[in-house]
Amino acid sequence: MTDAVENQYVEMAYARVSSKNQTLARQEASILNAVPDLKAKYFYKDKWTGKEFDRPEYTRLKEKVEELTEVNPNINLRLTVHELDRLGRDYKEIQKEVYWFRARGVKIRFLDIPEQLISETLGIAGDMIIDIIVLVKAFQAEQELEDKTPFKNPRNAAAGSLRQKDAKITAARGLSIFVFNLQQVEGKTFTTHSETLDYIKSLGFPVSPRYNVYTNIEDAIAEIQRIGEARGTLDFDMDGAVIKVNDLTARQALGSTNKFPRWAIAFKYPPEVKESTVRDIEVTVGRTGVLTPTAVFDPIFLAGTSVSRANLHNEDIIEAMDVRIGDTIQVRKAGDIIPEVIGVARHGENSVPYHMPRVCPSCGAPVVHLQDEAALRCVNPECPAQSLRNLIHFASRTAMAIDGLGEAIAQQLIDRQLVHSVADLYDLTKDQLLTLDKFKAKSAENLLKAIASSKQNNLDKLVFGLGIRNIGDKAAALLAEHFGSMDALRNAAAEDISSIDGFGGVMAQSVVEFFAKDGTADLLHRLADAGVNMQWHGEKKGTALAGMTIVVTGTLPTLSRQEAEAMIVQNGGKASGSVSKKTAYVLAGAAAGSKLTKAQTLGIPVIDEAEFLRMVAPAPAEQPKLEEET
Repeated sequence: MTDAVENQYVEMAYARVSSKNQTLARQEASILNAVPDLKAKYFYKDKWTGKEFDRPEYTRLKEKVEELTEVNPNINLRLTVHELDRLGRDYKEIQKEVYWFRARGVKIRFLDIPEQLISETLGIAGDMIIDIIVLVKAFQAEQELEDKTPFKNPRNAAAGSLRQKDAKITAARGLSIFVFNLQQVEGKTFTTHSETLDYIKSLGFPVSPRYNVYTNIEDAIAEIQRIGEARGTLDFDMDGAVIKVNDLTARQALGSTNKFPRWAIAFKYPPEVKESTVRDIEVTVGRTGVLTPTAVFDPIFLAGTSVSRANLHNEDIIEAMDVRIGDTIQVRKAGDIIPEVIGVARHGENSVPYHMPRVCPSCGAPVVHLQDEAALRCVNPECPAQSLRNLIHFASRTAMAIDGLGEAIAQQLIDRQLVHSVADLYDLTKDQLLTLDKFKAKSAENLLKAIASSKQNNLDKLVFGLGIRNIGDKAAALLAEHFGSMDALRNAAAEDISSIDGFGGVMAQSVVEFFAKDGTADLLHRLADAGVNMQWHGEKKGTALAGMTIVVTGTLPTLSRQEAEAMIVQNGGKASGSVSKKTAYVLAGAAAGSKLTKAQTLGIPVIDEAEFLRMVAPAPAEQPKLEEET
């Protein structure tokens, strides 16, 4: 006899956490909610790494499947797993495991895959969808291992591909484009925007498949509504539509602000909103010690992807919305990209208000509210979670650019206590790296080369890599250039830092506090001893335009706008995008628009490219005086 009833399932389930310090509670709650008829004896739970498939409870599960199917070959077994990666971390092996269950007639489902995608009514199609998702996950895992963060959306895919230095990589991405505007064509003139689009299309360039000219605003708005209704049927993602003035002469007259044209307006469609049940609120610790709560809820299919997590930001927001574990919440994607909780639809039965922890979930140290901050913060300098985030930031592309050191590798280095601070990177050996998962000799050699190469980075990369609060990459560059060396920067007073254009009291104080912290001096000494560059290498700014704010407008004869603005900055000036009473000069070229008009109205001097180049030209060297012959 078995527990099976004809045409009904014997329900089984499996849950796993990869660390003995993690809890199974969230997975258990989700599974029991999805499978109310699950018997306790068929619920298998492991606190075991997924790197190998010899986990005790997982082994018991497979033995039980074989036992039940041997007794009754016609038994209907269904296995529920919280997430696909609970079967392991190697997706090739996961695929094997999926096939193992499928070969024994076990219906397997994963709670992180929307039910409508793998519904039993789909039959073999549902199995194919699982196979496809496994393959995608395998690709994502490979990308992560190689420090290639999976693309989250088309915008990221396009931007990341176009930044590639290797054109072959970009070409392999299969990008497509719609051309929306024509800037200039020699020998041809156009009177309307629609004419330019027709011309572009005739040349073979892809343009938006849906553009029309309307003579009144009502018809244009009606078209926007029709496009919005058709969003879900399109072969590409989109979040809005744009109305533009068709007449190009009228466009010229309307002009633009510093950021936006006055002849166009964008309509954003409201994001899709769905409801789900909160199963847990997880708290993570960032590189600066900030505790960030995240709502974990039953997976929902939202704006093209499966979503099961959303940032709750801080304690104040949780209290304002009164989000509780067990509540039904409303979720949308901000900008069709970032999941966010917008409110509570209804409280769960017996749910109680949630309170943020008063100790750090990573190190157990008390957490504090710093003045004027909504966030809770762990101030323990030896907090493991902060160490991990600091390491990831230090190795990132905009910091020290250590290729091959992504989050997965950083996690292993921290977990195995090979790295406690970023200085430890420069002590790593090949033998140590070979102990990491999936590391072969070549991988270890490449990472060591990347670490060694980072020693030659300019000072601004190191300053940014240190992760000083309120200091981004541009501010780091200003600090490095202004002070010239790490020693000068670490000894600078807040007043000295505040004197830099663009720096305020908060930024200056953040720098001073960072260098005053316990452990910073030792960290810098270790980095210097390892051979990490501590000096600024670059041209010092000139003083020809010191204290001047200059606005560039129009098309210059030989310089691009970017080149002109770079020359302004390099000569001590400030390049601004808008004209005000504080503007010293407006550098105007051909077809200068509203900025030139405003400068003339305010009486601000207007100069051309020739005059600008004379202003920044080096002063001629003084010739030695010759004594007159007597």
